[in-house]
Amino acid sequence: MEQSDAQYRKMTETPVGPLVIRLGIPTTLSMLVTTVYNLADNYFVGKLNNTSASGAIGVVFGLMAILQAFGFMFGHGAGSIIARSLGKRDKESATRFASTGFFCCFATGIVLMTLGLCFLTPLMRLLGSSKTILPYAKEYTRYILLAAPFLTTSCVLNNILRYEGRANLAMIGLMSGGILNIFLDWLFTLKMGLGVTGAGIATGVSQTIGFLLLLTMFLRKKTESVIAARYVSKDVRDVYKICATGFPSMLRQGLSSVSTMVLNNLAAAYSDAAVAAITIVNRLSFTAFAVALGIGQGFQPVSAFNYGAKKYSRVKKAFFVTLIMGEAFLVVMAILGWIFSENLVYRFQKDPEVIRIGTKALHYFVWALLFQPLTVFANMLFQSIGENRTASFLSGLRSGVILIPVLLLLESQLGLLGIQTAQPVADMISFLIALPFTVRFLRRLPPDGELA
Repeated sequence: MEQSDAQYRKMTETPVGPLVIRLGIPTTLSMLVTTVYNLADNYFVGKLNNTSASGAIGVVFGLMAILQAFGFMFGHGAGSIIARSLGKRDKESATRFASTGFFCCFATGIVLMTLGLCFLTPLMRLLGSSKTILPYAKEYTRYILLAAPFLTTSCVLNNILRYEGRANLAMIGLMSGGILNIFLDWLFTLKMGLGVTGAGIATGVSQTIGFLLLLTMFLRKKTESVIAARYVSKDVRDVYKICATGFPSMLRQGLSSVSTMVLNNLAAAYSDAAVAAITIVNRLSFTAFAVALGIGQGFQPVSAFNYGAKKYSRVKKAFFVTLIMGEAFLVVMAILGWIFSENLVYRFQKDPEVIRIGTKALHYFVWALLFQPLTVFANMLFQSIGENRTASFLSGLRSGVILIPVLLLLESQLGLLGIQTAQPVADMISFLIALPFTVRFLRRLPPDGELA
């Protein structure tokens, strides 16, 4: 009880600026390491000087988004409910939703693994594999699918820890898995000569070990909520509540996967070099945004916890602090990305055509970073407080609802240039749509202590 009281005071009384930073630093480091080990696959496979193999990494990125979509649905759904429950000092509900989210997600991961392995070839074609990319994509994907139950459920464990305000514990599991993946990529891909297969094995093994490390935090009773089969809810409404709360995350990731499929199929019509270039640019731009996203993930438990405790002024202040920090960082990243764009692409693939296409795309992508924080942080805010419909709408904007039509329209009119500029245009439109939703909500927040 003493530990619970201390955690409650920390989340509801610590000044919001330092609290967001304190919770955001571990999640930012975790995001960076996760992003870096995703880039590691691109980097080490790129050393093989095989453009089709590099393109395969981009194709499988769409599958990773699908797996993460389910993990984030259960993870963000359970985590948001847990944080609001703990804000109300309801530990029993927190444990029920933690256990239910964990086991539902693991079962879903097993289903996805089975279906993926049974329909591997058509799945890879659907994700955008050309004839030359397909063999490499299948090699890489087999090991990703074998680790699917662990990859998806890691998202649940990570998010429960974050929403409880224990981002340091989440960081340990994610960073350990990420660092291991980088080492195994080097070992299997280059030293042992396993190529794309080695990159797949490295990712699968590291995801599984990261899952086990995160699980030990719960087994060692480092958390408020408990994960055990006996606490799984028998009420289907609890499962629905988790899925409904986490649906914005699933929608965002799911549409991201669909967008990746469309993008890869359109780019494949030009060349494998186009697929490889857009893949590299997407990863690079996300790496820059990972820091801002990590800060936002530090904001989520603060907003959920204090909303549950009816401390609305802290919710509002935390949002503005997060937005300012995210924008300031991305201005710096946009400048650096513009200056060093050609060199950055060259680091991952030395094919002159990949460098030419990728450099031009990166010039557009980096400035679009400035429009992303408001859209993403607004989505995080609405999801954290249980405004699921608004969160679902905003989450799908830049990932697909806006991006896919823009991508198809611009490609038909501008060709390859349309593919290179679609994401930045979609980000700007999404920003303009998200702005009035955010302003209206913040203005209508009631005084502290009243019912929202």
